[in-house]
Amino acid sequence: MKLKSLWLLVFLILGIGNYSTYAQNFPKIIKKSKPQTNTNINPLSRDLRLFDSGKYLQNLSRETDSLLYKDYVNINRRLSIVAEDTLSLVWAPTNQLVQVSEQILIDSIWVTAFEYYSSWDSKKINIYDFNPKDFKDTVQIKLFDPFFGTDWKLPLDETRITSEFGFRRYRWHHGTDLKLITGQNVYTVFDGIVRIRSYDRNGYGYYIVVRHKNGLETLYGHLSKFLVEVGQEVKSGEIIGLGGNTGRSTGSHLHFEIRYQGLSINPTEIFDFNVGRIKSQLYNITSSSFDHVIKAQESVYHRVRSGENLSIIARKYGVRVSTITRLNNISTNSVLRVGQRLRIR
Repeated sequence: MKLKSLWLLVFLILGIGNYSTYAQNFPKIIKKSKPQTNTNINPLSRDLRLFDSGKYLQNLSRETDSLLYKDYVNINRRLSIVAEDTLSLVWAPTNQLVQVSEQILIDSIWVTAFEYYSSWDSKKINIYDFNPKDFKDTVQIKLFDPFFGTDWKLPLDETRITSEFGFRRYRWHHGTDLKLITGQNVYTVFDGIVRIRSYDRNGYGYYIVVRHKNGLETLYGHLSKFLVEVGQEVKSGEIIGLGGNTGRSTGSHLHFEIRYQGLSINPTEIFDFNVGRIKSQLYNITSSSFDHVIKAQESVYHRVRSGENLSIIARKYGVRVSTITRLNNISTNSVLRVGQRLRIR
């Protein structure tokens, strides 16, 4: 009996050892503490006294050069210092409206972000204090960029030139004339905002000036009807008016101008109207781009011919009678002599 009890004890000892040999060893679980989170997510509780508006505007102006299609920046995320907080109403230098003379409010960020674009006048074409004689640099303009969803369009469906850019009958012709039929659609060539919608009886007739994101402005003259308003944002290819024969015009055509800082540029340097295409995505503006402006600014004199009076001479050169009388220290009642030399500009 004692022997059986001894064998039973040995069997139990060996069984326990064999079980421990095949038992699973589970890893020890360590519960990590959760990181502390900032529960104060109300954007209105931020201390805005630490916000440097001047530095912010400087950084914004530099980084949002995507307006000129240089850097890939999402402008919509640059509207305010707390752009990620959709509930916040925080003032930022570019998150404001620009009020123009007609009490129109413009809230396009590419207009408010740069001082150049914020210069606004819906009555006068050249509003920029830009002297071409002092311009020595080269400015490269990216005319359009599909990455930002911008494109280009010819001002007419068919572009046949009837009069070139250049000197014409005593004065400079600042645009390219394109043949059309009255009532034909006229398109804006690049994305922009309508700056001028006006009428010039002795010149452009009904005309529109569009300011573009790329830094240029375009003018569309002799229209028969307006289809846009001042301050309206337009896309390339959008119909802005109908062609016509208004103003100083001898037949239905579109007078098309391209300007930089108020000064005209030959449109055929950017568009190939004969083929119907844009020449390049980039355009370089140099000092030579304004040689014609400098030449036109030089003094011009006229020798009086038989049968001429001040009104006839003024119309020939596209200036006012008062300008001629002021430059020559004469009055409107002065008698002109044949062969007399008059300063026009």
